[in-house]
Amino acid sequence: MIPETISVGPLGTNCYLLAGDTDADHLLIFDPGGDAEAILRRAAGRRIEAILLTHGHFDHIGALDAFPDAPLYIGKMDAPMLSDPALSLASQFGQSAPHKKPDRTLCDGDDLYFRGFSEPVHVISVPGHTPGSCAYLTGGLLFSGDTLFARGCGRTDFPGGSDQAMADSLRRLLSLPEDTLVFPGHGPKTRIREERLFRAFFPEESAL
Repeated sequence: MIPETISVGPLGTNCYLLAGDTDADHLLIFDPGGDAEAILRRAAGRRIEAILLTHGHFDHIGALDAFPDAPLYIGKMDAPMLSDPALSLASQFGQSAPHKKPDRTLCDGDDLYFRGFSEPVHVISVPGHTPGSCAYLTGGLLFSGDTLFARGCGRTDFPGGSDQAMADSLRRLLSLPEDTLVFPGHGPKTRIREERLFRAFFPEESAL
């Protein structure tokens, strides 16, 4: 169960399409940040069970208007970003952004169940990049958003960011099983094992 990846929007955000393991006609979409037509082409007639947002920045939400009927999920603390272009940074970067309301706001520890998927999607609260950033864990796959990157992590200098919260969130994610495959918001995929080793050998480059 490996997601399809589409690089979308002005910042090359990774949008992921995850097909169900018991029924591949059911689909989860993570972070549709732009290029709606490309995402729709790849979704191609499959039933979108939900759109799961790792956080509310404009480059992760830009194509939401293309999916008016798909249930929309986001961390509780980031929900206001969906209706405020200043909070989503859209206005700061000269970008347009949808004005949406989530169908459900998420909290740490929530388990989400979807048709076509044998395992739940587990919600992990990972503040630091934004107050309401979430990572999603299912079937040994981690969708980490802008918290954990290959050999790095997300910025903490935007409004609502926190170095200490990011450090705590990274420690939490790095405690996951070492074979966990990580799909970040930008850049290539990685594994928890590789990120532990990087931080062990180069702590000055990876510490906040």
